[in-house]
Amino acid sequence: MGPSIRLFLNVALRPGESVEATPGQAHYLRDVMRRPAGAEVRLFNGQDGEWSARIASLARGDRATLAVEAPVRPQAAEPDVWLFFAPLRRDMTELVVQKATELGASRIGAVLTARTEHPRVNLDRWRAIAVEAAEQCERLTLPSFAEPVRLADLLGGWPPDRPLLACLEWSDAPLLAPVPPPAALLIGPKGGFAPDERAMIGRAARPVSLGTRVLRAETAAIAGLAMLLIPLAAPPSAA
Repeated sequence: MGPSIRLFLNVALRPGESVEATPGQAHYLRDVMRRPAGAEVRLFNGQDGEWSARIASLARGDRATLAVEAPVRPQAAEPDVWLFFAPLRRDMTELVVQKATELGASRIGAVLTARTEHPRVNLDRWRAIAVEAAEQCERLTLPSFAEPVRLADLLGGWPPDRPLLACLEWSDAPLLAPVPPPAALLIGPKGGFAPDERAMIGRAARPVSLGTRVLRAETAAIAGLAMLLIPLAAPPSAA
């Protein structure tokens, strides 16, 4: 039968409840994965942990009913790390959203800079990508998404209790290192931040470096988040 399928549903999960899959999920279960009625699935909603369930019924018209059975994994706190980045070409932007979700970013937002080439943002598409990524990587939550914001407004309204680590290429800033959450990472556009923006960042954020190489913007976002989040997710070492 293959590994159990995980589905995100924005409904309460309780033992004995019957919940409706979305049309897209019903199509996926029946026509893509060829799962019959009675097959096991796993459900999560970002609040109630992960639950085992079974397909109670599959009907034409992309309808499926799922019977919730028992808890499998309790909800647990996750590191509170945000990512703000200048949107890129659509496929690269979507790659960043996908990988940021897999790595565990708690909030993702688009920052509009002087050199941003692709300012249009489709948050509904970002959410759909995040759902698929969370289902695949066994994450129990989804990131939240911020409306696009200009860099000056982002820096001007930044919460003082959340360190903002701004990755600057061609600088003598210290190498990015993990910090205790809450924290946030700021990644600029292709070509980097403009000189006046670098000055603003120096006053309002903590400039950091990702090393001696000049990385593509999408690589910088993924690498920077990995440097921040992977150490926080590491299991405790054996005594």
